Amino acid sequence: MKILSFVPYRICLIIPLRGPGGLFGPSCMAVSELAKEELNASAGIGGRPVEFFYVDGGAPVDEVVAEVLQLAQAGEIDAITGWHISSIRKKLGPLLKGKIPYVYTSLFEGDETTTGIYCSGENPEQQVYPALSWLRENFGCWRWHVVGARYEWPVRSVNKLAAMASGLGIEIVGTSFVPMGHGNSPQLVEAVAHSNPDGVLMFLVGQDAVEFNRNFAAAGLSEKIIRYSSLMEENMLLGSGAEATKNLYSSAAYFRSLVSAEALDFIGRYTRSAGRVAPALNNMAQSCYQGIYTLAALVKRSGGFSVEAFNAVVDGLSFTGPRGTVRFEGNQAVSPITLARAEQLDFHVIDTL
Repeated sequence: MKILSFVPYRICLIIPLRGPGGLFGPSCMAVSELAKEELNASAGIGGRPVEFFYVDGGAPVDEVVAEVLQLAQAGEIDAITGWHISSIRKKLGPLLKGKIPYVYTSLFEGDETTTGIYCSGENPEQQVYPALSWLRENFGCWRWHVVGARYEWPVRSVNKLAAMASGLGIEIVGTSFVPMGHGNSPQLVEAVAHSNPDGVLMFLVGQDAVEFNRNFAAAGLSEKIIRYSSLMEENMLLGSGAEATKNLYSSAAYFRSLVSAEALDFIGRYTRSAGRVAPALNNMAQSCYQGIYTLAALVKRSGGFSVEAFNAVVDGLSFTGPRGTVRFEGNQAVSPITLARAEQLDFHVIDTL
């Protein structure tokens, strides 16, 4: 099947190019361009060639929302996707009023019910709870100190976790939140040392997590306290440095080190497209690829392009890619989740959760 129309399918990709999350913005863009190349080499999306509008998701939230709304109201975009923080989604979603499909790709706090938003990223029930149970059962980590950024995803996730703690067999012995961009704050490491936990649960983004990892290791805590983050990727390991990644664990639907046929083939295609010096593949970047292909799958299954068409078919939508088989239950994707241990500057997958 070939492209049948000269009318493009215009996707707004919200990706951080500055701020703490800017660390993996180049990877997100490179992988998105691969998806566009692949789709336009065949049928595009619904027979229409794919075009992108990039919006810097690292800008202040109000600026991002205003820019996307302007594009939407001017009729210049047909859909929205990309990796960006929950604060943007929470403000943008209701303002769109269900008029434009919005595939939110980031791991997030869950419980999104706004019409027209389809969540292809991991939620705590899939990703965090099983990982904490595994670490308790295998390493005896039941006392946890939380460090995080002060916005929707960390705060809401921790509130949900607190309600589940007894059922998971864990205890939260301390919480420390700082504004985005303040991961270098000495109070984070000092608070962890004071509470004497078995593990640190990190809800920090990009460069903030890098700076915390460095300070944590410099204080000598990485030798005796496990760190777990659901948002830790290969560029962040490189930024932290090998000496700062000991006893660091993460869980996700995608790691560069996955060895399935689909994942290995994906790496090969990415390398051919972006070159051998391309930014490191990671879960955040792959989520953007996932979001674009989710739009393609929704169009294919529904035969339409609207929120109404997507809503009619999203429940039960299933397709296979680098993450394995992804299936939507309502507006939430469910993917296989793996647990990995940082080994200096890469991840070693150790179990499926």
